[in-house]
Amino acid sequence: MTSPFPPSEGRNFYGRIKGKTLRPTQKTRLREDLAALRLRNVSEDENPDRKQVDPASFFGDNHPLWLEVGFGGGEHLVHQCGLNPDVGFIGCEPFINGVAMLLGKIHKAGVQNLRIHPWDVRELFDVLPDQCLERAFLLYPDPWPKARHHRRRFVTPDHLDPLARVLKPGAIFRVATDIPDYVRQTMEEVPPAGFDCLTPDPADWETPWQDWLSTRYEQKALREGRKPHYLTFRRNEVPAR
Repeated sequence: MTSPFPPSEGRNFYGRIKGKTLRPTQKTRLREDLAALRLRNVSEDENPDRKQVDPASFFGDNHPLWLEVGFGGGEHLVHQCGLNPDVGFIGCEPFINGVAMLLGKIHKAGVQNLRIHPWDVRELFDVLPDQCLERAFLLYPDPWPKARHHRRRFVTPDHLDPLARVLKPGAIFRVATDIPDYVRQTMEEVPPAGFDCLTPDPADWETPWQDWLSTRYEQKALREGRKPHYLTFRRNEVPAR
């Protein structure tokens, strides 16, 4: 089972698309459940002219919209869906094994306020209107530890500028990572993109959010002796760079 969307021409994509062989039940979920939950007219195959979409069409009403970028196994996303049933959640994840895991969790939890874009979040940014999202999560993103690969991280203008455009003024952007250098780059890059840091003191980075659910990636970091960091930003009124 490959990704539902191939890499877009003219835009580099770095990262895993597929991991271990999927179990039969996961293949069934992808085959039977993904079509009903996948966002329409977001991929370049369906929307080659990159025409703007109406976010109200995602859920058929005017739900507040929250976005999780790279949802991993989906446990945090499903947790937030249960806590906030009046919010419409969008999860973006190119790793097809993670999408399969999320579909299993959705089936078990029975949440209905979730839609999926199983590919690069930049495709979604291309077609969203300005100031349509009220919250965004970036949780344990790929650290790209080598210095020459730091430009591949999410916390670079290629991702942050379009994220700032689609977030409403006052929207919250949460970042969790166990990599100190990722914290450094986040603190350097996010504010110039149009955000105020609500956790400027390093002592604040040690405290998880009240509604936090520790993810599988965080549990791995803790087992391996790495410390989580929790950073919170707010979209400001200043136009992005």
